[in-house]
Amino acid sequence: MKVLLNAQEFEITLQRIAYELVEHHDNFEETAIIGIQPRGVLLSDRLVGIIRAITGNDALRYGKLDITFHRDDLHTRAGMQVPSVNDIPFSIEGRKLVLIDDVLHTGRTIRAAMDAVLAYGRPSKIELLSLVDRKFSRELPVQADYTGRSIDTIATQRVLVEWEPEPRVLLIDG
Repeated sequence: MKVLLNAQEFEITLQRIAYELVEHHDNFEETAIIGIQPRGVLLSDRLVGIIRAITGNDALRYGKLDITFHRDDLHTRAGMQVPSVNDIPFSIEGRKLVLIDDVLHTGRTIRAAMDAVLAYGRPSKIELLSLVDRKFSRELPVQADYTGRSIDTIATQRVLVEWEPEPRVLLIDG
């Protein structure tokens, strides 16, 4: 096991990404943030709080998206899939969206998220934010616009984002 980001590095990374988003989206008048359930929501909750503190925009549009029934491996997974609740209380039609997930690996989660988003309307642009980009394990042509950390991994390794007792990112062998 290797620590990729300790608690201090984790917080610095979140601050950097939040400022990057503010730099590109100003006051978020035309942009909404959508966290992908479940792990992307933990990250997006934190980022939205930081962005609101930076911009003073408490009306920032923020939603949570479940992709359970849009996954291409839905029927191959063991057990019954229990979806999370979608919470997108605004129109995405013609709006810029920033999709947020914790780890970008094969790209299949993001493909499913884009399918799920399109069920709500047609955004003008979709950007992707990922805390960790496992850049050499992509199966689909997906690339993050905002990344906390890019790493090289092999197929047998896993990246784990922990939130308790304090946030950190781990690389686990096997």
